[in-house]
Amino acid sequence: MILGTLKAGGRDGTLIVVNPERTHAVVARVASTLQRALDDWETVSPVLATIAHELAARTRPDAIPIVLEELAAPLPRAYAFLDGSAYHNHMAPIRQVRGAKVPDDFFEKPLMYQGLSDKVIGPTDPILLREDEAYGIDIEAEIIVITGDVPQGVTPEQSSGYVRLLGLLNDVSLRGLIPAEIGRGFGFVQGKSASSMGPFVVTPDEVGDLWNGKLLSGSYKCYIRGELIGDLDPGKDATFDYTDLIAHAAKTRELSAGTIIGAGALANAERQHGSGCIAEARAREHLAHGTPKTEYLRFGDRLRLEFLDREGHSVFGAIDQTVEKWEG
Repeated sequence: MILGTLKAGGRDGTLIVVNPERTHAVVARVASTLQRALDDWETVSPVLATIAHELAARTRPDAIPIVLEELAAPLPRAYAFLDGSAYHNHMAPIRQVRGAKVPDDFFEKPLMYQGLSDKVIGPTDPILLREDEAYGIDIEAEIIVITGDVPQGVTPEQSSGYVRLLGLLNDVSLRGLIPAEIGRGFGFVQGKSASSMGPFVVTPDEVGDLWNGKLLSGSYKCYIRGELIGDLDPGKDATFDYTDLIAHAAKTRELSAGTIIGAGALANAERQHGSGCIAEARAREHLAHGTPKTEYLRFGDRLRLEFLDREGHSVFGAIDQTVEKWEG
């Protein structure tokens, strides 16, 4: 099934079930928000699945047309966002240009930080920043999973059973601030502003064999200022998969239903696929030509992220945003 959230209804919005064409939806009165559905998934999900089936059969007279601008992030506030860096081909060139090493144990255990999750930006809402453009405004194209309640000490072999939903994420990054924060030996704070999500999340069965229980395969397209900078397959070249990342995150704590787990910015070994963030593109330009040419985002610039299946259909809808100066 396919789920989304209307902005109407308060900070956590109103849960909707979406038809396969992503054009119409029904308000899911069995649970007012996606978080409430996740909290009681075993009871609520069969009802949501019935609504989805009726929508697909066009037998719901209460279906309403979807207006993308009226959609919030599917999970506007999450209890936790734990983001890995599972794609070596993303991190290696960026750190090489900075003169920094990839951690010696990068291939032995996942690298992960806990990010901002109490506000997630909607798919068409602007990225509002008061910071100077010189801070290096960047995207990170990611696929995420949203979990149910995960027990402490779960193994990778068990972890797949706790994946409830798959989604699309832009992990907004301020590249001019990140090196100093990392260099001090603690985590990201100022270098990571609020992330944005695609308009829809889907259950794993919705994508068929694109999801193998560990990674999602397909075509992830990244546009900056109308230019395609990446056409990536997230199912390739990951050092760790989502079962590894969930187990890593839950090693010493339980994860609450509604926890977002990311694998980090996408990157493929074959360079014709391009990049899932501007920083990697700039690093590769620097290594090849001695200087980067791709500019970071400026106020007024537009970005678009979208994941397509093998037939070219959009799975999660698109993140389509501009960057604007916050005047508050």
